[in-house]
Amino acid sequence: MFVLDTRLQEDTWLIGDFPLCRLLLSNDSNYPWFVLVPRCEGISELFQLSDEEQQLMWRETTELAQVLKALFGADKMNVATLGNVVSQLHMHVIVRYQADVAWPGPVWGKHPAKPYSQAEVHVIRDKLKSVLGAGFTFGEGEL
Repeated sequence: MFVLDTRLQEDTWLIGDFPLCRLLLSNDSNYPWFVLVPRCEGISELFQLSDEEQQLMWRETTELAQVLKALFGADKMNVATLGNVVSQLHMHVIVRYQADVAWPGPVWGKHPAKPYSQAEVHVIRDKLKSVLGAGFTFGEGEL
């Protein structure tokens, strides 16, 4: 059974689900920073997914990155899976701007996280509702 790592639960907002991956919004408004987590038990590495799941994860990552680049007018998209702190497999999809606080360096550990308000998260969810494909299901419940 899939269980989201507690650190991801504590540091993100639930957006919803693609066919394979749960989509989360990192609670750091310095950057539009999203996280995809395959809903598979006990997976910490990409190669532990089946070939079909790997292809699906890349399709979902690519779709999300394309949507976010257009929606947020990104200068650059950062896509990475590290897992040094949270071992559960997860893919970071981060919208970057040449004017953001960490540019051109990585976002990790550069500046303290600036949490979103519920209203800000609602705005992002509403923007995503207009552009995510039919295969995406938005999470229910309170933010």
